[in-house]
Amino acid sequence: MGILPIFQGRAIHDFLKSYLKYNCTHGLCNAHLLRELVFLHEQHHQAWAQAMIEHLLAIKQAVANARTAQLQALPDTEKVSLLARYNRIVEEGYAENPRAQPPSAPKRRGRRKQSKALNLLDRFRDHSPSILAFLHDFAVPFDNNQAERDLRMMKVRQKISGTFRSFDALENFCRIRGYVSTARKNSLTALDALRRLFLGTPFLPTPNSS
Repeated sequence: MGILPIFQGRAIHDFLKSYLKYNCTHGLCNAHLLRELVFLHEQHHQAWAQAMIEHLLAIKQAVANARTAQLQALPDTEKVSLLARYNRIVEEGYAENPRAQPPSAPKRRGRRKQSKALNLLDRFRDHSPSILAFLHDFAVPFDNNQAERDLRMMKVRQKISGTFRSFDALENFCRIRGYVSTARKNSLTALDALRRLFLGTPFLPTPNSS
């Protein structure tokens, strides 16, 4: 469809290098990162992973508290402290997982294979602005669960029926799901939204003036 290559907003996604080439700012899904951290802590007994889990959730709570207090951002001192703690945990992770010395044999093409822990640590080090986008900008969600929920019914439909019999059917399905999803985001139940649609007074969201 050619949508993402010209997208100018912020893309919230799991870590896929193919997304990073697009001309937009990025936000990584922290729900996916938490799953990887839980795996490293439970299966590989990585102490830094548990510390990062607790810290990401603490930042999430700090942002939620600030929103409740109707703040537009965290105080600078608190933000600096949270970022410093984040960087310390990454440093502790590297100390816990020293890199192996390169072999004396001729260097092979491509990236050297390394542990899951080091791969994740490199992501936390190299992509901290995207991981902590929700800290710097309160409009950015902590994860992309909402996007996944919006897409889930499409996958359910595919599992039940296999495919759509026509492109028109696909378009109609997407329009209905989009209408219901938008209504729910505006505190309207799916039943009420559909009732208004059949009565000829469909729900129309108020444009965001910002």
